[in-house]
Amino acid sequence: MDRIVKVASQKAVVIFSKSSCCMCHAIKRLFYEQGVSPAIYELDEDSKGKEMEWALVRLGCNPSVPAVFIGGKFVGSANTVMTLHLNGNLKKMLREAGALWL
Repeated sequence: MDRIVKVASQKAVVIFSKSSCCMCHAIKRLFYEQGVSPAIYELDEDSKGKEMEWALVRLGCNPSVPAVFIGGKFVGSANTVMTLHLNGNLKKMLREAGALWL
């Protein structure tokens, strides 16, 4: 859990993902299209990925990926992020975290 918190606070937007997950790909693409360059951690390519995945589940992320952190705070998974995007709150959160300049 400590590693998740440490990694999640290193950049304005952090996404925990798996390289084979189609929803992870969609969420990463959404952030890139918003002009955000998130830190991406592919759990299936990390030696401690399984441990980190369990920590994400304990944080309340179900399914465990994609897990999105903005400004060091856990935002949620794909459904939450898409809802925030559709209602316009995602851009506001990204600006407040310093991930967007305009």
